[in-house]
Amino acid sequence: MTVLDVLRQILTAPGELLRKWNWKSAVFSSIIRALIFFFSNLTAGLHAAEGAMLAEFVYRGFTSGFYGALTQAFRKAEPVWQAGLTVMVLLPLSQHSVEFAVHLARHTPHLRTSIISSVCFTAISTLFNLYAMRRGVLITGEGSGSVGSDMSRIPALIAGFVACGPLALYRSVRSLQPSGYEA
Repeated sequence: MTVLDVLRQILTAPGELLRKWNWKSAVFSSIIRALIFFFSNLTAGLHAAEGAMLAEFVYRGFTSGFYGALTQAFRKAEPVWQAGLTVMVLLPLSQHSVEFAVHLARHTPHLRTSIISSVCFTAISTLFNLYAMRRGVLITGEGSGSVGSDMSRIPALIAGFVACGPLALYRSVRSLQPSGYEA
């Protein structure tokens, strides 16, 4: 399945993303992002930090399941780099513009720091989630495992995810070497 095939499916049946709402993404993203907003706003006082944390937790509780379903929709798309690039553009554009509006409306004190931290986290977490989902972890619905099973696989997935870039670079350099060349 190509990236264009997945985009066509999403555009012709957008309700499927709501039906396939990824509760694992909703739970984990809500907790982590609430903590990001809490610590980003702590210097403005405990009350401000708690307010930002609560707003983010509620906002992410509703929306992250949808974004998780979107990421999951791309888990079988080929080539892998196009799927990764697509979710890296689609998710931040949609989720951070709404996130910005939510926190602007509630007057989150350190909005810039909070949003920048959240965007940075999105860049890494979206690629990691796609990596994990391509391996059957953090998915919901058909073929999904339990949360406990997923969590037991996370350490190895983190190691593989971190090694992914250097290994791809190594393979690329190796393929450029003339045959018979010994390093």
